[in-house]
Amino acid sequence: MNSLSFIFTEDSFRIDRPEENYEGGEELKASFLKSRYDALFRLGFNPPQTGESPSLSYLRKVAETFLKDLQDNPDLEIAREWVEIPLSEQSYDALICAVPFTLGAENINRSWLALQYMKLQNVYSTQLRQYDGTVRMFLTEKSQDLRVPERVFFHLVENTRDDGGMPFAFMATYATRDPENKVRHMPLSYALEEYKHEREKLIELLSCLERVSAISPLIGRFVESGELFHPLKLNIPEAYEILNSVEKIEDCGVICRVPNWWRRKYSSVSMSVKLGDERPSMVGFDSLISLRPQLMVDGMPLTKKDIEKLLKETEGLALLKGKWIEVDHGHLKELLKMMEELPSDISLLEALKMDSGVSESEWDTDRSNYVTNGKWLGKLLQDLRQPAGIKKEKVPVGIDATLRSYQETGFRWLCYMEQIGFGACLADDMGLGKTLQVLTFLQWYYSKHKKGKVLLVVPASLIGNWKKEAERFAPKLPVRILHGQPATELEKTLAKSSRFLNITTYGMALRMKKLQEKDFDYLILDEAQAIKNPAAKQTRAIKGIKAAHKIAMTGTPIENDLSNLWSLFDFLNKGLLGTPEEFREFSAHLTEHAEGYQKLRNMISPFILRRLKSDKKIIADLPDKVEKNEYIDLAKKQIVLYRKTVSDLEVAIEKAEGIQRRGIVLAYITKLKQICNHPDQYLGQERYAANESGKFELLRSLCETIYEKRERVLVFTQYKEIIPYLKKFLEEIFQAEGSFIHGGVPVKRRQKLVDEFNGEDYVPFMILSLKAGGTGLNLTAANHVIHFDRWWNPAVENQATDRAYRIGQDKSVIVHKFVSNGTIEEKIDAMLRQKTGLADSIIGSSGEQWITELSNDELMQMLRLDI
Repeated sequence: MNSLSFIFTEDSFRIDRPEENYEGGEELKASFLKSRYDALFRLGFNPPQTGESPSLSYLRKVAETFLKDLQDNPDLEIAREWVEIPLSEQSYDALICAVPFTLGAENINRSWLALQYMKLQNVYSTQLRQYDGTVRMFLTEKSQDLRVPERVFFHLVENTRDDGGMPFAFMATYATRDPENKVRHMPLSYALEEYKHEREKLIELLSCLERVSAISPLIGRFVESGELFHPLKLNIPEAYEILNSVEKIEDCGVICRVPNWWRRKYSSVSMSVKLGDERPSMVGFDSLISLRPQLMVDGMPLTKKDIEKLLKETEGLALLKGKWIEVDHGHLKELLKMMEELPSDISLLEALKMDSGVSESEWDTDRSNYVTNGKWLGKLLQDLRQPAGIKKEKVPVGIDATLRSYQETGFRWLCYMEQIGFGACLADDMGLGKTLQVLTFLQWYYSKHKKGKVLLVVPASLIGNWKKEAERFAPKLPVRILHGQPATELEKTLAKSSRFLNITTYGMALRMKKLQEKDFDYLILDEAQAIKNPAAKQTRAIKGIKAAHKIAMTGTPIENDLSNLWSLFDFLNKGLLGTPEEFREFSAHLTEHAEGYQKLRNMISPFILRRLKSDKKIIADLPDKVEKNEYIDLAKKQIVLYRKTVSDLEVAIEKAEGIQRRGIVLAYITKLKQICNHPDQYLGQERYAANESGKFELLRSLCETIYEKRERVLVFTQYKEIIPYLKKFLEEIFQAEGSFIHGGVPVKRRQKLVDEFNGEDYVPFMILSLKAGGTGLNLTAANHVIHFDRWWNPAVENQATDRAYRIGQDKSVIVHKFVSNGTIEEKIDAMLRQKTGLADSIIGSSGEQWITELSNDELMQMLRLDI
């Protein structure tokens, strides 16, 4: 559905864009851009429209819930703009359950919701302060459906001093102001004294009692006799009559304060079904686990004698073992019949559906109250959802890295998923080290089994990076790259010999038809959002590859389109979310029944591990700045041009000497760096096709994830001439304008661009030339920095990175340094990292001049393409 799209942020929310088919979208966008909280307040009064996005529907629900809490406040009329509307537990629970699968949903928590309430209350108070009329008139003008509660409300409590068959106490009170102008709740009898000379006000205050009397004969009798103006003792039938009338009484505007056990249905007899006390012989969705029913009241199990006693009691309320219980013979008999009809065991898949609340069993009409997990199933789900408690597997010998604590947890979780046979989605934020966790797991698996066959499918832009990361972190792991040759040749290679880890691309997996004939121990997908479209050829090809176990890696598992989520879990654990038709039917009801989002989360949570950079536990374990090299393979055209340019240089310097030779070498180094960026930069052309540059392809992959998170990025380059093409490319990815700063941008305009980038409106990226943007600018709105090409001077690069990584930055900064495999970029980067041959100071102080002093053989060895 086309709609207005919103991104939830840690401290607010931001409109993304209106899509063309949403009626009134431009007008609504304008109102949100003018004053987002005024617009949000107004949204709560308006009915939903066809085509709303999940995020807009959720914002409407936040505003509607606030307005409901506002109108339920009995002090509303008398407190006016000074009323306080806190986020209640009931509202918090309802809003958390309704959080949709949409952008920024992970930021919606108690503090975020409390902030929205505070902002909405400020809007309400400001508008009411300027309004000349009653609160009732103010709200009625905005919506005829809203009702303002009366100042009168009823209290029903247990009478702890019952001494004569009167176990409940009842009192009516009203809200008024004391001499210090504070709101107080006084017994209703005080109103007779307060308004003894203001008959009209007294009649207005008590007029609601006439409406209540019409629907409650008991209250009518109390009003007629005058007993309502005094505290009363009630017997059980009288208390039960009032409790059963609470909803109708509150419809009349009188708020009722009654025991929590009635509000929350704790007094109702329900059936508790305990699932999976014992471990099944085999673990899998088809494995059978035990099902044991029992009748309960407020967590207290009922014995056979208890049930017989309740059946003998008069219908109404009965006191059993110190708890008040609602006696309903028909309901009790229905539950007993259900217990007799229940099977003794069910499949694990059905048990998981019952646990999450999406079960369609006829008897399971109130699942959240009924289902409990037995010892084995409870421990299983606890370990899956809270993997920090899983039995520790040691980081295997062969991993050349020190894992952070959350990375060790992720590694152990993957080991546990392997042991119980479920597919796993590792969905950590970008920059938290998913690659290292998976490599550690693969090293553990290889060390344990001494054999196996794993297929890892990645985007083409990441294949070089995986190869380098495997060489660096798991050097003993047997790895083979299935890429760079025709599909038929790769199929022959795969058939002739086996290798533990086989890495290929999505495109190659689509072309290598014989992959479907192989049986793999593991099929792993990086950037698994590549299979989000269940109907796409690529998705169908990937799902056709047979594997005993599956892992999906993605930093953005949550999408607006729930079919994407279904496709991911159809790959990981087929059947978990039902058939496409069943899932579509379930999803179609989420607008009306938003609590279904929580049920869906419960369903997938055991199989997905997601940690966020914003998580305080993760931040404590994470450096403020995470620097990582992104290794990139050159595209075919780049390889041809690079080799030809090196060959031309070899001829050019054969007889050149002195200053002439130095000038030739420096000119050719620039050419090689331009080729590594994009062939068109070297050739002076303007097409800049992304598939002709490994860097452009990787830039797309990184920035798509940054955009999905609605984060911001700085892109640094040495070359002013490539900036317009990078800008055009990035604007297509971010679907929004970015900005740039280079030497040609006036100094006065630079500060304006900086202010806009750091401002409220979403400016997703800024491209900077290293010299113009490397110092002096404060760009802390960005938490990603990309060095598109390298300066080869660590101090200069660090100064550039510090535009984002500086005082005022409250997020971890991820620094991506692009390195083209086999080129001069990789070789000089290795020198900088390993400090072999030349120290940083030498490279940094002389720029590229030191390269010109190398001998011809040394120079060609450095520049020659090694792939």
